[in-house]
Amino acid sequence: MDSQHPQEVVDYTKQGLPQTIILGLQHGFTMFGATVLVPIITGLDISVALFMAGVGTLLFHFVTKNKVPAFLGSSFAFIAPILLVADKFGIPYALGGIVAAGLIYLLFSFLVSHFGPEKVIAFFPPVVTGPVIMVIGLKLAPTAIGMASENWWIALVGFVIVVLVSSYTRGFLKVIPVLLGIVIGYIVAIIFGLVDFTSVAEAKWLGFPQFTIAKFNWNAIMIVAPVALVTVIEHIGDVLAIGATAEKDFVKNPGLHRTLLGDGLATSVSAFFGGPANTTYSENTGVLALTKVYNPIVMRIAAVFAIIIGLVPKLGAIIATIPGALIGGISIILFGMIAAVGVRTVVENKVNLEKSRNLIIAATILILSLGGVSIPIPLGNGQIEIEGMALGALVGIILNKVMPNE
Repeated sequence: MDSQHPQEVVDYTKQGLPQTIILGLQHGFTMFGATVLVPIITGLDISVALFMAGVGTLLFHFVTKNKVPAFLGSSFAFIAPILLVADKFGIPYALGGIVAAGLIYLLFSFLVSHFGPEKVIAFFPPVVTGPVIMVIGLKLAPTAIGMASENWWIALVGFVIVVLVSSYTRGFLKVIPVLLGIVIGYIVAIIFGLVDFTSVAEAKWLGFPQFTIAKFNWNAIMIVAPVALVTVIEHIGDVLAIGATAEKDFVKNPGLHRTLLGDGLATSVSAFFGGPANTTYSENTGVLALTKVYNPIVMRIAAVFAIIIGLVPKLGAIIATIPGALIGGISIILFGMIAAVGVRTVVENKVNLEKSRNLIIAATILILSLGGVSIPIPLGNGQIEIEGMALGALVGIILNKVMPNE
């Protein structure tokens, strides 16, 4: 930012309902692709996943006193165990395992509430959180590039529109670059015949989601539920990233115990009725960083939008026709914004990277998180795999505790 011409951050959610709804819809479009991808891969019902993502997000906001600007969508961490259990026991038992995973979040919430968040956050100093936040964005880079590579020129259209709107517009337009990028890019895609409306014509206007009630089997639970031991670490990283983006300490207010409780309840409720596990979405954190609109109400509007899509299949079908390449081009910016927040965390907290100790910790987190390493740990009749950000963060935490400061 030019220090001679500081940018005034305006909260457009306080200037009227129409602006607030538009900002919420922007987050709704942002979460859609990833939220429906998990049920597509695992065989769960797409409408249920969208409906429960909306319900889970509203539940999370209620538990966190409407203070944390987060959207909860389908978690990718549970895909492998869902497929494994579904093949052995059936989808309902995989859902039961996810319900149990959500309850593990509740256990961690109790421990944080009892011992205090300070004891937990002591394991996450800036030398650890900065690289972890970077990883959240960088880990998604292959997803953005993979989607954009489906059609680079339409991806470039979305990318350029977001850049132009963010850089050269003023007022309300400046805070809806993602929405404008999607809408204008979609129109361009239609003009050039890149959109197939067959699925829209076949979709119904109204349809109640096909809920599936979870069933419980101890063996299935032991395969799926332990994944929560990994995703809890990811949850903490996400909460720190959202806090760093919004420049607020959500670990203290409303409290890490509340965010864990909200995430756990959202996951258990979603799975009990046939939806995937829920998790805080980095895609929406990227939008927060880009627009600087942090009012949590925009996420609740996105949640209502997700519920409506779950009840109106034709609307969901229309959104599903948005070219993946267009979303990929825009995601290049969104995911990069998250990584940039991690860099800012290191800089603002004046982490001394001239010290070999700090360099080793940061380097280890980055490489283990991004290098594709996976460590299987036997547990009961199954196993859990610690990989990606969870592995990098865990090793980084250990190094920070055992390596001398001097």
